[in-house]
Amino acid sequence: MPTSTAAPTRYTATAMALHWLLALALVGIFAVGLYMTSLPFSPARLKLYNWHKWAGVSILALSALRLLWRLTHRPPALPAAVQAAMPRWQQLAHNATHHLLYLLFFAVPLIGWAYSSAAGFPIVFLGLVPLPDFVPVNADLAELIKPWHEISAYALAALVVLHVAAALKHHFIDRDGLLARMLPGRG
Repeated sequence: MPTSTAAPTRYTATAMALHWLLALALVGIFAVGLYMTSLPFSPARLKLYNWHKWAGVSILALSALRLLWRLTHRPPALPAAVQAAMPRWQQLAHNATHHLLYLLFFAVPLIGWAYSSAAGFPIVFLGLVPLPDFVPVNADLAELIKPWHEISAYALAALVVLHVAAALKHHFIDRDGLLARMLPGRG
């Protein structure tokens, strides 16, 4: 039976699953983060903070899986027609956005973990598995770290919005099929 040596034109099912699972998790954790910080001190707020930490640890693990998959399974190249139609600045923005997204997939939860550790609030994943402190307990350090978790989370949210806007532009305005490469069942 002959084997195909043609380069893939779509992402693998695993890459799609990791992409969409991480996308949903990021939207959910960002929404919970916004909501929980607006609550007065209460048992409900404490519970949401714990869930937020658990979700952050899960996102960190999912991001590691996604990066490992990406490093071992080359993504499909941009179609030649799409690449030819994209100005150089869009190609640079495309690459920079993807690299920054991956950076922030790790930075945001790690900064949150560092803040939680410095503030003296340990992370006990799912209420069962205590995670080691990322940094020593130090109130001054906690105050230095705290705004960076928020800033990096907003930066990640902005990049996600940019990524979605670009994908929708390619789908509805350019009609170049780029988005279909990441949609299941469209092969």
